[in-house]
Amino acid sequence: MRIPRKMEHVHHALQLGQSGEQGFRDIKLVHNCLPGISSESIALHTRIGELLLSSPILINAMTGGARETEEINRELAVAARETGLAMAVGSQMAAIKNPETAASYRIVRKINPRGIVFGNLGSEATLEQALRAVDMLQADGLQIHLNVMQELIMPEGDRDFRGMLERIRTIVERAGVPVIVKEVGFGMVRESAEKLIGCGVGCIDVGGSGGTNFAAIENARRDLPMDWLNDWGCKTSIALLEVLEAKRRLNRPDVAVVATGGITGALEICKALTLGASAVGMAGAMLRVLRTSGTEALIGQITSWHHELRLLMTALGASRIEALHGLPVVITSETAEWCAVRGMDISAYARRPGYA
Repeated sequence: MRIPRKMEHVHHALQLGQSGEQGFRDIKLVHNCLPGISSESIALHTRIGELLLSSPILINAMTGGARETEEINRELAVAARETGLAMAVGSQMAAIKNPETAASYRIVRKINPRGIVFGNLGSEATLEQALRAVDMLQADGLQIHLNVMQELIMPEGDRDFRGMLERIRTIVERAGVPVIVKEVGFGMVRESAEKLIGCGVGCIDVGGSGGTNFAAIENARRDLPMDWLNDWGCKTSIALLEVLEAKRRLNRPDVAVVATGGITGALEICKALTLGASAVGMAGAMLRVLRTSGTEALIGQITSWHHELRLLMTALGASRIEALHGLPVVITSETAEWCAVRGMDISAYARRPGYA
């Protein structure tokens, strides 16, 4: 008997792991030997639009839609509740099409009634489906995920992507909650980000490559794999800089950016935040700790990331997440080469006056 697709994704994600090639080795933080602050003054809260998060770390969309995934969501919700993290569920389309599976999503709100919870649907969703997804979780916000290449490789995936922007615009205008549009691991570039911002999207999750590889996952499910698509897309460091460039060109400092894709530790979190992200999404790294070591270990790992991030922020002289955005950072190697040919002035990052 074939296991549900949702659990196939979980199994393949754990088996394939993360490449670690998310590009943050190319990002160099600039040491500050005169930080002038105390670790006790560090505040980790941040904002995604109108939502205030107690931590810049977000448990990003993973799963739901099957009995086995309800257990995963339950334990992730416990970790979110105990550490103060916001959490997103996986695509709720399964529950909209089959209401019997809704419990695998509702468990998140049941376990964490006062936490920040994000619903999740694909860009094929209608306004009515978006409203049902929000209501299902009493969600504080809604993620709309973009997974074109995954769908194209998926044997049973979609092949028609007409009307995506129009549906997103309608949901943004009428869903009644903040909307985050996110890539699932192939990276977002400036042109796409500009179109989304033009549709009223106030938060973009860049979803770069280097983490869970949905091309490889879907190829593992195919009888005839198209492995030559496994490295499709751009790394997370590049996708983050592309979306930040879209914000700059459109003069939209109010748009929040979430960095997601292969981030596994405090140094990468700090680098993403220093470049300009408001928050950092993590999925694969958390799933691996949960499934191999359990919920308490995941809570301990999140606590360690918070401690290590405070250490780094103290060393840099930044007492708030927003202060990191003004610090100099040097961009090198492949990420720098990409930015150069795409016409981005990365020297401006190195000349930031944060230490003046």
